[in-house]
Amino acid sequence: MLKKIKSERMVWMDVMLTLLVLELMSYFYYGVRALWIGGICIAVSLAAEFITLRMRSRRFTADDLSCTSDALIIALMMPAAIDIKIPAIACVFAVVAAKNVFGGRKNMIFSPAAAAYLLILTSWENDLLSYPAVYDKLGIFEQADELSSSASFIFNTTGSMDSTDYEILLGSFAGPMGTGSILLLIIIAVILILRRNISAGAFIGTISGTAFMAYICPIVDNAADSVKYVLSTNMILFAAIYIISDRRIAPAKNYYAFFYGLFIALFSYVVMLTTGKENVIVIASVLFTPLSLAFKNLEKKIASEKENEILESEYSDSPEENETTSSEDSEEGAESNE
Repeated sequence: MLKKIKSERMVWMDVMLTLLVLELMSYFYYGVRALWIGGICIAVSLAAEFITLRMRSRRFTADDLSCTSDALIIALMMPAAIDIKIPAIACVFAVVAAKNVFGGRKNMIFSPAAAAYLLILTSWENDLLSYPAVYDKLGIFEQADELSSSASFIFNTTGSMDSTDYEILLGSFAGPMGTGSILLLIIIAVILILRRNISAGAFIGTISGTAFMAYICPIVDNAADSVKYVLSTNMILFAAIYIISDRRIAPAKNYYAFFYGLFIALFSYVVMLTTGKENVIVIASVLFTPLSLAFKNLEKKIASEKENEILESEYSDSPEENETTSSEDSEEGAESNE
């Protein structure tokens, strides 16, 4: 049990470190307001977690600090110019409704951050999808001079991408604060997979499924460019790392996790291609919750059957049973002789 607890904390620490790196990157692009949004999200999430646990007569422990990683994921999916009350509401919803209503961190059925993003998208769509220009450094209470659509939306609807490959790698194009730095996200994905902090199967399924669809049904004339631009936009890499590949959500076995990520990728690409909607992959991760639960139940059933088979095998091969059987056979033989 102690080993399991330590493992959970180590996963949280590794994920938090990578999120803090992305938070610093967003500070480089958008100024102190990016840090302000991240700090508010963490503070609100901690308060909501503490109050909710107390209402359930449960003690707040170090393991419950995992709510801070969900808080930073929410913050990094926000535009830098958003009204601070919106990500705060998102964090309260993530902790209270998306997590603790279903039993807390050990019983989550979908990503709290993804569910919170879906709430904000349905309630404050214009605020969520309006972005300041990159390098427009904002103060804590400063408003952006001009807001525009994201590079993802422009690419989805027009098939054009004005950013250079260098800008794409660094993430210097309009969009959510911490989801566009492709080079940094690739490095993070490799580190977290090697350290087994995220589901490798779910990540590979998501990326390969998206790349496959972008190649056979390209948005631009050149299939290779289509794959490159699709994987660089719409929060594909960010969601694949922090939402779909979350070990608390994805199936445990990489085989099942691969198909879980693959189905999400196929569905989100079709919706994106036909409607032009941006960041559909986050919405799809919530909609495909039943698939993840089905895979998890299948894993439990298979594991239970294997455990029963092992127990039956050990019981039938145990020396005590053999001795008992032999003695019973001897007694039966003696009675028949008499």
